[in-house]
Amino acid sequence: MKVFVTGATGFVGTAVVQELLAHGHEVLGLARSEDSVKKLMAAGAKAFRGDLNDFDSLKSGAIASDAVIHLGFVHDFTKFEEMCKLDGKVIEAIGEALSGTNKLFLITSGTALFSKNGITTEKDFSASHPHPRIATENAADAVAAKGIKVAVVRLSPSVHGKGDKIGFVPTLIHIAKEKGKAAIINDGSNFWPAVHVLDAAKLYRLALEKPFISGTRYHAVAEQGVPFKNIATFIAEKLQVPVVSLTKDEAAQHFGWFAHFAQLNNLTSSEITQTTLGWNPQHPTLMEDLQNDIYFQEVK
Repeated sequence: MKVFVTGATGFVGTAVVQELLAHGHEVLGLARSEDSVKKLMAAGAKAFRGDLNDFDSLKSGAIASDAVIHLGFVHDFTKFEEMCKLDGKVIEAIGEALSGTNKLFLITSGTALFSKNGITTEKDFSASHPHPRIATENAADAVAAKGIKVAVVRLSPSVHGKGDKIGFVPTLIHIAKEKGKAAIINDGSNFWPAVHVLDAAKLYRLALEKPFISGTRYHAVAEQGVPFKNIATFIAEKLQVPVVSLTKDEAAQHFGWFAHFAQLNNLTSSEITQTTLGWNPQHPTLMEDLQNDIYFQEVK
């Protein structure tokens, strides 16, 4: 099928584009710049000029394709709530273009949105969640309610692998280098789910190819929980800096905007996803990627 992909030149988007092309699909990738156009063409995909603020371009891309994978998100944390609202409007615009068709629409969310005591599963929903990012899932449900075939892929907080420059792990490494220490909050016993980017890309492809049930949630989770302390300790050893335990108040100063994610406790299952899609993660774990120097090749 011909798939319109937003965020097609990002870290996850690049892997998704390559996965789709490798399995015989055509890709029309949203490109905001000439560099993005060149990157998509070099990969064997077609480029479609536009951006997330240009709803007409999004609608045109959707109309020209058989399915849509929405991966794009403006990662401006100084305007996070505004960007979350924009994502909801993007989903509404694409949904409007797909109205009256049988085209498939895959939307990207995150497991972290539904963190709780215990294990988060694909059945967890919370339309009234106070976090701004809930706008994405609420918009997905609103589009599905109009008869459009919609499913949501919830990515792990850590989508890791070669080429990850701005994700959670690179951010931790940058903060540890800048502060001269790696920090945990209290005893660091909180957990991050994780998935290798190539496993996540396969999940997106399978979600399009398998029987499609509108409203479904899929969890791109290979490891249901990696102890934050293990991640911080390894980073400290690699950078030859100490590991320190901070209170939540101290962590706010140390981590800045990242403090919320550093204390995230998000044990998450992907059992339903794996059974439904026949998805079996096979690529390196997060700690294996750290140990293989995926994240430290440029560290001096």
